[in-house]
Amino acid sequence: MDQERRAQWLRGVLDLCVLAMVARRESYGYELSQALEAAGLGPVKGGTLYPVLLRLQRAGLIVAHWREGGAGPARKYYRITGDGHDVLRQAAADWDRFAGGVGAILREVPAR
Repeated sequence: MDQERRAQWLRGVLDLCVLAMVARRESYGYELSQALEAAGLGPVKGGTLYPVLLRLQRAGLIVAHWREGGAGPARKYYRITGDGHDVLRQAAADWDRFAGGVGAILREVPAR
């Protein structure tokens, strides 16, 4: 996949994807980065991920707390709030409609 194209697409959906990942279970930054990469979004560096987490926190969609690490330093874990769930439900519905429209357009691209 073209890296510049992937980066452009990721900028548009990363906040939503991170919110959805945090909704699945409490998580910390590195774990979220690994999950996003495993989901096929490619590597998401800390310099990209942590500003997203901060934005979501400031918007009241997630909260953070420190938890002692079992074999290492304490980690900052994130969990979704009630408002975060509400925003996620609406955004997921909006995304389905938007992605469906894009998909319909792309399916009609004529063959060369």
